[in-house]
Amino acid sequence: MKTTSKANAANTGVAVACMGYMLCSSLMLIANKLAVTFFAAPGIVLILQLGLTALCVKCAGMAGLIVVDNLEWAKVKPYSLVAVAFLSTIYTNIKTLQYANVETFIVFRASTPILVSVADWWFLGRELPSFRSSMCLLGLLLGACGYVLFDKNFEVKGYIWVLVWYTVFCFDQVYLKHAADTVKMQSNWGKVYYSNLLACIPLALIAVWNQEEQILKDSPSLAAFLAVGLSCVLGVAMSYFAWLARSLISATYFTVVGNSCKIITIVINRLIWDKHASNTGLVCLLLCLLCAYYYKQAPKRAEVAAREQAQKPKAQKPKVPV
Repeated sequence: MKTTSKANAANTGVAVACMGYMLCSSLMLIANKLAVTFFAAPGIVLILQLGLTALCVKCAGMAGLIVVDNLEWAKVKPYSLVAVAFLSTIYTNIKTLQYANVETFIVFRASTPILVSVADWWFLGRELPSFRSSMCLLGLLLGACGYVLFDKNFEVKGYIWVLVWYTVFCFDQVYLKHAADTVKMQSNWGKVYYSNLLACIPLALIAVWNQEEQILKDSPSLAAFLAVGLSCVLGVAMSYFAWLARSLISATYFTVVGNSCKIITIVINRLIWDKHASNTGLVCLLLCLLCAYYYKQAPKRAEVAAREQAQKPKAQKPKVPV
């Protein structure tokens, strides 16, 4: 009975983490697009998102509302690479959205579980995907290829940024899962605090290098304030749910979960901007999302070995003749 209760509680925790991350991920993509549309300084937008997240978490911890880890060198070292990967992913994400339509970004993201699943097996001790899951990953790839063929807004510069983001994103998915499993934190908020705070340092240097502070000479519009403010609020929520989900599921499944919510983004995008794919291209995109939905997480090899060992019949002791 206790085992069943624990299993139900664990499943509920996974569902809450995944649903929270899915909702924030869908809205964050739109919020970032709005932010860079009304305020063309992606570096400054990211500094505000990450810096305010770290500040809010630290203040809440000092007020006793949540538990937040203090800065320790033993944790700063591994999380420095987390910050670099995290920052590079977000920055190339926003640069991609500047030059390519949202559907283009989404469909390339839909194909990332293929590479991540191999890295999951190679580095993180997972089994390779089952036949059904392999077919789903193949469907993701075919959908991505079909989308590119029918993309009416093909932009070479945009696709270059997509490829840069693709490489960084796959590394990010695998290493952040490794960090979530191996670096012990007192709470999930500690992961949020470390990753956001450490990412602010190199980001400030990037913003100065790009001379984005020149944009601040002109007073931002009200629309810019609202768009950036919305992205900052969503940034806090998304960072929390993202780290929570990473701790509970595999890197590949986390990637698939992030993809399966994108239909909401497409609907909103079709209502706001005119940079859309053709209807045939959107069918290919829906194929990607359908395959992502039916993907099943691969178990850990150690768990499979333990289960097989437990199922083996125990050898009976020979009876000693009387």
